[in-house]
Amino acid sequence: MKMNLRNTSFSAVLLGLMTIAASAQEAAGGAHSSKTLMDLFIEGGWVMYPITACSVAMIWFIVDGYIRTSAGKLYPVDHVTQLRELFKKGDYVGAYAFAKTAGSPVADVVRAGVAFTPDGKTMTEEAIISEITRVQAELKGRSSYLSVIGVCTPMIGLVGTVTGMMSAFETLGTSGVGDPSKLSGAIGEVLVATASGLFIAIPAFISYYLLANRINKGIHDITEIVTGLFRAFPYEEVEGRKVGDEEIYAAKPDWNASSNFQS
Repeated sequence: MKMNLRNTSFSAVLLGLMTIAASAQEAAGGAHSSKTLMDLFIEGGWVMYPITACSVAMIWFIVDGYIRTSAGKLYPVDHVTQLRELFKKGDYVGAYAFAKTAGSPVADVVRAGVAFTPDGKTMTEEAIISEITRVQAELKGRSSYLSVIGVCTPMIGLVGTVTGMMSAFETLGTSGVGDPSKLSGAIGEVLVATASGLFIAIPAFISYYLLANRINKGIHDITEIVTGLFRAFPYEEVEGRKVGDEEIYAAKPDWNASSNFQS
């Protein structure tokens, strides 16, 4: 009950300040002139600087995210075609060499899978799943910054709202409504800071969820492509052979190694 009363009182005070500011501007008279973006930037106060930085970062992450999640980046047509041709020929060493230098996510997944084919189907499938998980985590990790921006910008705007309210109350305490320009400027800082934070947060959240859907679709497409390549893979014929140049660390056990190390 007390919290509701406080919220009601705060809303009433804010509404009263806005009404006073509007009355002060009408009392000041004069022709109304539209404000430019620079005027709004200055009126918003110091919080406009971090909000502007967040807006620039948001645009960069959106553009970067949409480029990275495009089909041409995730699974280029020429890469998929070349890998399919090499698999049809049974040139798995060549497929590994091509995938290692191609540099696309689908090629990285194929490289990881081909490197483990001598160890059997189970190890190959685990390597493929592990690489797909890594690619997905990398893509989602970059897009998650949009969610961070969407959460932080309203908080930054709220800080500007609080400082603007403090300035408005200070103006009322010192000069009352006798100085309309100072009062309207303080309340203008409240409104501009809040609106600016929301203006950045809304498209950031929308873009974050749109990119998440694009990432999920891209990962699904990569999985289908790789699954088609390994569908009838001859694991028995490559068992025990060295297909890639991945370093193998495990060796036959040397039971005397630990004792030699301790001595």
